[in-house]
Amino acid sequence: MKLIAGLGNIGDKYVFTRHNIGFMLADSIALNENLIFRENTRLKCLMTNLRNGYEDYLIIKPTTFMNLSGEAVRAVMDYYKIPIEDILIVYDDLSLNLGKLRFRANGSDGGHNGIKSVIQHLGTQDVARLKIGIGPQPNLPSEVFVLQNFSKEELETVKSSLITAKAAISCYFKEGINVAQNKFN
Repeated sequence: MKLIAGLGNIGDKYVFTRHNIGFMLADSIALNENLIFRENTRLKCLMTNLRNGYEDYLIIKPTTFMNLSGEAVRAVMDYYKIPIEDILIVYDDLSLNLGKLRFRANGSDGGHNGIKSVIQHLGTQDVARLKIGIGPQPNLPSEVFVLQNFSKEELETVKSSLITAKAAISCYFKEGINVAQNKFN
């Protein structure tokens, strides 16, 4: 089983905010595959399962809010005994222009509290991630900017990037991170 964890904040007021692009990707996958998220309070997430060929993909959206995302990722990892190499974390990145994608096999949190929590709860920086650009950041504090809604014009770019991100994730799980980086970074 593979785990795709889209990071974001739970609640209607956050649905179209920049910080929720990980949730948007999870929702987009679910919509395309006619999947329904169900809440698992014990595992602190909304989850759904996608069977693709011979592989099962568990797609989650933590219900802990962004800064505690690692709690849900760790709970799901432990419960389903998913090895760290079968986990992909998807989240927003201020340093990337809107819609740009970047795979990383590991690394620091880069100041992102969601991935910081994941690293802390998994006990390693060696967790694969797909970062989706939400920048450039205007002259606003990052905590204000990430909680702003996308404009209508920006949402068109976001829609396009989510389509590309779904193809990128498929490539990542089939061909590995090096191929995915070469094709999509």
